[in-house]
Amino acid sequence: MGWETVLYSVLAGVVTAPILIKLFYPHFLTDARFILKSLPITKLERNIKNNVSIITRFIQQAAARPDRRFLMFEEEVYTYRQMDRWSNRVGHFFHGQGPRAGETVAIFMLNEPAYLAVFLGLSKLGTTSALLNSNLRSKSLLHCFNVSGAKNLIVGKEEALRSAILEILPELQQQGVTVWVLGDQVQENGLLPLEERVEAASGEPIPEELRADIKMKDIMAYIYTSGTTGLPKAAKVSYARMVYASMFFGLSGATKDDVVYCALPLYHSAALCIGLAGTVETGCTWVLRRKFSASKFWDDCRKYNVTVVQYIGELLRYLCAQPKRANDKDNQVWGALGNGLRPEVWSEFQERFGVSDVVEFYAATEGNVGFVNVLQKFGAIGYASPLMRKLRPCNFVKYDVATGEPIRDENGWCIETKPGENGLVIAPITQRTFFDGYAGKKALSEKKILRDVFKKGDGYFNSGDVLFMDTDYFVYFVDRLGDTFRWKGENVATTEVSQVLSEHEPIQEANVYGVKIPGYDGRAGMASIIVRPDHSLDLPKLYEHVAQYLPPYAVPRFLRMQQAIDVTGTFKQKKVASVEEGFDPRQVSDPLYFMDTSSKTYRPVDQDLYDKIIKGEVTVN
Repeated sequence: MGWETVLYSVLAGVVTAPILIKLFYPHFLTDARFILKSLPITKLERNIKNNVSIITRFIQQAAARPDRRFLMFEEEVYTYRQMDRWSNRVGHFFHGQGPRAGETVAIFMLNEPAYLAVFLGLSKLGTTSALLNSNLRSKSLLHCFNVSGAKNLIVGKEEALRSAILEILPELQQQGVTVWVLGDQVQENGLLPLEERVEAASGEPIPEELRADIKMKDIMAYIYTSGTTGLPKAAKVSYARMVYASMFFGLSGATKDDVVYCALPLYHSAALCIGLAGTVETGCTWVLRRKFSASKFWDDCRKYNVTVVQYIGELLRYLCAQPKRANDKDNQVWGALGNGLRPEVWSEFQERFGVSDVVEFYAATEGNVGFVNVLQKFGAIGYASPLMRKLRPCNFVKYDVATGEPIRDENGWCIETKPGENGLVIAPITQRTFFDGYAGKKALSEKKILRDVFKKGDGYFNSGDVLFMDTDYFVYFVDRLGDTFRWKGENVATTEVSQVLSEHEPIQEANVYGVKIPGYDGRAGMASIIVRPDHSLDLPKLYEHVAQYLPPYAVPRFLRMQQAIDVTGTFKQKKVASVEEGFDPRQVSDPLYFMDTSSKTYRPVDQDLYDKIIKGEVTVN
């Protein structure tokens, strides 16, 4: 064969290849773009294989760029070197107190630099940190602490946190728990001052041998999530999971030169896993706010020269609800990274504030399936072509709307949906797509696993989430199934709320569910209530009760007074019909009430109030 023939053959291949690709696999180019955008994942998988943890990466970054700004908080600035030495002092002090690699220390703090110093310092010892939700009180708080198995508890300096711990201190003391408190005014018996002791400790590096036996499968943190059992569950966050979480900054396009803003709580995986781990991996600067403020958000971005912001969907909706300002686009923010963003807010946010890139992702703290919209497809959470699902296995299956359970065929196997249909997303549990589960009884983890899905003996993680995949394989979030719904960016467990309601003497039974409100992300809590015979319900007292014993996001926004609650043959409360009826007085003949935060009570819902809520004239806080 002459060179002319070879040349013509090559040219013919070059000309016809795109045509053949388009004809036989039209999504090839999209796959190629997605793979190129996802290259940061390969480095992280090498880190996992080589046992290079986030702590190792933090120490490496502190050595390589010690004077680079690591954290900005209010008027405080900490370099990588300063945070490294601070966390060393924490580690040296606690090493002298007894906690060793593999043991657990609980943290109950609000966002502040000390939180990061404590977490990093404990992690340098190889200990596990249990990150307690700072909104929890009473029984829920004690439950979450007990699940962790910790014998040491570190409490932030705020009076509200200290008061919450004093409420359960007798139980903690009975268990032999040591309680350490930050701040200067520590006088209560049983609370030990921590700050001066840490300041007096050595800032020299923590000996690596103290954590030498820690492997990627070991647990770095417990992050609490709500499940169908009611009380929060402690999701196990392994060292490998933290490494995977660090990929989101890189996938969003963030580099060491970026300044990333976070106003989300550190007890959440969005802040700790994605924010802290992403900062450590990229070597960028992280701006942390004590608490989210819609009115101060953009002022902060200008003050700190922020280039990327972290969000949950509700957060960006709050920003768009703020009065328009002439300087709305006066910022350096080019990217937003987060999840739960509704399409109507997405476009308004980008147009109003001039943010060019929105990188929406889908993930769960304990889950083994995730998506990232690195291709900037409007409204999507990611891309899942057949090739992508081979590389990152997951499946979309048919489900029963009433029960939330997968529908099975005549042979007992789950049924996969087709592009263009809603499906329950599940993922096989393998060494690569692992499910760490929850602390405590094995049954808690087992409830999230589907068995014998496509063949005998297989196991799949059940996300409990319904997603939609279009014919181009872009994936969109639809809804969450089961007894858990999302409100204010938090998971609300209906059985936990029902339990608190039922502890109020006049209430005999409560059925809790979430209802949709136009213009709001997630679902607002609603409770159908049966009052005990010969009792009357004092609404201000009920308001006081739920406000005291529930986190703010879990307090029911609506009440429905019923004579009886429908149940299934196995005595499970039926929710589907109640969810559909919502709080519309035209569909519900029972008395309806709306939470009035200004007067601290519940007031009746009539047609006028209902219309105002639907139109957005009355805010649901």
